[in-house]
Amino acid sequence: MIKIGILDLQGDVSEHQMMVKNAVNKINLNAEVLKVKTSSEVTECDGIIISGGESTVIGRLIKENSIDNIIKENQIPVLGTCAGMVLLGQETDYDQPLLGLIPMKVKRNGFGRQKLSFEADLNINTLKTPYPGVFIRAPYAYDVGDGAVEVGQIHGKIIAVAYEHHLATAFHPELTNDTRIHEYFLKEVLNCVE
Repeated sequence: MIKIGILDLQGDVSEHQMMVKNAVNKINLNAEVLKVKTSSEVTECDGIIISGGESTVIGRLIKENSIDNIIKENQIPVLGTCAGMVLLGQETDYDQPLLGLIPMKVKRNGFGRQKLSFEADLNINTLKTPYPGVFIRAPYAYDVGDGAVEVGQIHGKIIAVAYEHHLATAFHPELTNDTRIHEYFLKEVLNCVE
């Protein structure tokens, strides 16, 4: 059995938890899905999801609780969505704590303010059919480094990046009924534990 932790610091934690449970059922995987807040809880996880929210606050809490060290030391795969994408990057346009797990720079609020939020069908390289993207004060990636794969773009901006067993998306897969992004991440986690 694998354990997937949804980092319960801010954002769509319950929505991610429900999507992972749906994805687990869809691919018939033996997995436990739980909310985690502390470094000791994160240590028990095979994969971590960092949801949207305010990346500065989430980053500060991750650092204060030494969660960043646990993720790095244990090489735990991370799915970062929206603010999670910012945190997975190595550099952003604001002075804040970052995990730096993916060699990319990230522009916060890259598509504008809340009122400019939008939905769009996305062509994601790892998926056969379009994916329903939900963008809310979304970031985008640029200057993606060696080994990282641009998995999706919209309007010439990179909105999904995979690196080793990590995945960052600018959009919110937890706000759809489509489990394919979560399924992809679960398979990456499974590859790490086998």
